[in-house]
Amino acid sequence: MGDVLSRIYDVPLGILATSSYREAAGTQQGELDIAQFITITRGTLSGRVLLVDDMVDTGLTFNRVREHLHRQFPGITEMKSAVLWWKGHSQAIPDYYVDRLDSNPWIHQPFEDYDSLRPDQLEAWMRKGVRG
Repeated sequence: MGDVLSRIYDVPLGILATSSYREAAGTQQGELDIAQFITITRGTLSGRVLLVDDMVDTGLTFNRVREHLHRQFPGITEMKSAVLWWKGHSQAIPDYYVDRLDSNPWIHQPFEDYDSLRPDQLEAWMRKGVRG
């Protein structure tokens, strides 16, 4: 989502890798890992920043990333947030969202298929999609 907004508004894109949903083939939140460095297309992260993610679930990752960015990049003067899905039980409140989900549904992301796929299974998995 960040890449799309970066292209539409012609603004630099910064990418910060995080990971917490690695337990039970990606269905349970585990320990949060936040990358030490950010990848940015030009300049440094400063001024007005829009923090973008697909969803805010519990809010733990969202809040920790905000704190991390403010600590690592003191030049940030304002930070807003935007997500596609905001779950009702979240501790974080995004500034912008597409859909607020009052219940806590599991949202099936396209990349979930890869959570339990291993290299030795790849060929059979790819053949599944081939139609004869």
